[in-house]
Amino acid sequence: MCGICGEVRFDEKSASINNVQIMADRLAPRGPDSSGIFARDRIAFGHRRLKVIDLSDNASQPMTDPKLGLTLVFNGCIYNYKELRAELIKKGYSFFSAGDSEVIIKAYHAWGSSCVKRFQGMFAFAIWEMTTGRVVLARDRLGIKPLYLNKNNKSLRFASSLPALIALDGVDKSLNPIALHHYMSFHAVVPAPHTIINGVEKLPPATITTFEPDGSRHDSIYWNLSFDPIAGDEKKTEPQWRDEILEALRLAVKRRLVADVPVGVLLSGGLDSSLIVGLLAEAGQTGINTFAVGFESVGGEAGNEFSYSDLIADYFSTSHHKITVPTHELISTLPDVISSMSEPMVSHDNIGFYLLSKAVSKHVKVVQSGQGADEIFAGYHWYPPLAQSTDPVGDYARVFCDRNHEEMSTLLQPQWISDDFSRDFIASNFAIPGASGGIPKALRMDTTVMLVDDPVKRVDNMTMAWGLEARVPFLDHELVELAARTPSSLKITQDGKGILKDAARSIIPHEVIDRPKGYFPVPALKYLKGEVLEHVRDTLSSQAAQQRNLFKQDAINNFIADPSAHITPLRGSKLWQVALLELWLQQHKL
Repeated sequence: MCGICGEVRFDEKSASINNVQIMADRLAPRGPDSSGIFARDRIAFGHRRLKVIDLSDNASQPMTDPKLGLTLVFNGCIYNYKELRAELIKKGYSFFSAGDSEVIIKAYHAWGSSCVKRFQGMFAFAIWEMTTGRVVLARDRLGIKPLYLNKNNKSLRFASSLPALIALDGVDKSLNPIALHHYMSFHAVVPAPHTIINGVEKLPPATITTFEPDGSRHDSIYWNLSFDPIAGDEKKTEPQWRDEILEALRLAVKRRLVADVPVGVLLSGGLDSSLIVGLLAEAGQTGINTFAVGFESVGGEAGNEFSYSDLIADYFSTSHHKITVPTHELISTLPDVISSMSEPMVSHDNIGFYLLSKAVSKHVKVVQSGQGADEIFAGYHWYPPLAQSTDPVGDYARVFCDRNHEEMSTLLQPQWISDDFSRDFIASNFAIPGASGGIPKALRMDTTVMLVDDPVKRVDNMTMAWGLEARVPFLDHELVELAARTPSSLKITQDGKGILKDAARSIIPHEVIDRPKGYFPVPALKYLKGEVLEHVRDTLSSQAAQQRNLFKQDAINNFIADPSAHITPLRGSKLWQVALLELWLQQHKL
């Protein structure tokens, strides 16, 4: 797990080592163990390293293989690198390191860009071919690792975070109106390739992009998630689906133990993280480091779920660590949390993951986390009503979107209102072949779009702010494919994730399985009052906010007058959503 960056020139100029150094410095928290820069004429790559596999300097990056004529920068982990390495040795390749980075180089040389189809893992990488001058960028199937681009006719710059790119001169830092619409309507999810900034795009998941020396570009998608059954699926019984899912999850958890350092677990006390702990214990892991965070209660809403995480920690005799964050610490921590966001992310639990990661990083470098189970196994409340829906686009939008286009016009200034981009995006995504019926259509979009640019990005940004690698076994692509083919009727039972709950019953206590669904609670950012509300009011009345002129003042005044009266369908604060965007823009001097 690391941070990568680079500059590629398409004219006669040499790439700027200074620009790469600036980006690498901004990425330092992602890779606190070492750094490096490679530069040759029109190419300059930078890297910040977190040592997890092959702790020696032999695995340092940027990594160059002079014999093969390839240079690599890589962020992530290839869990099946040992198997691929053995296969490549049989093909005649020799290795100078013992990690997964060099395996990518050899695999690319052996199989070309199609090598990504052989990778089990999370990754974003760039490869330079010395002989052709070609640069190839790739991102993993489910977008677990980020990759941001800034391109014009003369150059390409890329980095693991958006703030690393906007630290450079020559980047268009004006607001993207399409992204703004998504942020305010599509639950703050901004689908790739858009970002909130016009001058920066993000490489979509499961995409390989090739840049020729003249700047011409070719994108190809190497993986699609299909919900259509394959031969034999129609004969499977419910117990067969259950057992197959449990076995696939066992393998996914086992794969994510590959490391030369200890691996812990972020234990919220919910089904998903508890099941990971149970499967690790089942596999013989003892003294597992588990970690939980909680906040003060506000407005009668509890700020922690320690009773459940304690239950699991006691049941499996883990080495459990709990931190409790008082509300007054939210204000002092917020600037650092927002600075760590590659894009504005409204979810309340950003601060929870940030502070949890800070504590966890003192104990381990790698953790497993339960993100993704709700999206692949239908854990959210909006799925069951879609089973018989005659208007899945409309029914999904009414439940998921924070506000419709009509309400947008009461909030945003007229110059920021045009088409209903979010509703159009939902409709176009639902129309893609490979998912029949309202539930599969919603699950596919939530897995390949919402999950990527909300929970997964949140976990990556907040853990990497402290040099902590988070691995997400529920996003093992083989498990995701299996879950997609599993009949919706088996997933939506038991108030969601029914088939996963049945699989878990042989592993973890039923009290955790049959509990009411919980979320990472940070009540102080939902029921804004006191010091937090004052901070929000000051931010939205600041000179920077007034000059930006994004929002109508009457709407802001209504939010501030009674924040608890303005809650989104997914139970978020509309005031916090507006304030977070302004806080992020100010934090990054935009």
